Amino acid sequence: QVQLVESGGGLVQAGGSLRLSCAASGRTFSSYTMGWFRQAPGKEREFVGGISPSGGSKDYVDSVKGRFTMSRDNGKKMMYLQMNSLKPEDTAVYSCAARRSVVITRDPKNYDYWGQGTQVTVSS
Repeated sequence: QVQLVESGGGLVQAGGSLRLSCAASGRTFSSYTMGWFRQAPGKEREFVGGISPSGGSKDYVDSVKGRFTMSRDNGKKMMYLQMNSLKPEDTAVYSCAARRSVVITRDPKNYDYWGQGTQVTVSS
């Protein structure tokens, strides 16, 4: 079992930055692929990025490439999403997820554990 808790969301002006954190419980965090997803009101959940268990492989949706960076600290059981140059269209609830696999996937149905989410609001 893995429990995930996100933090770091908030209100920021366009062009600003936020850093989201995902704290994990459980002894096998280092064996999980991790992902960040977001869901805006009235829209489907969207893959933002994924990171392999070692942190050596990453995948990002095109709309955040060059602006968002994922990282993880397996010793601390933490994952991060650094978000720079934020845009109003980045406004959403951001959730972290864990997958019992070494393969990054963009399909939320393939993730086994989810956090409760943290709100990110970007004003114009």
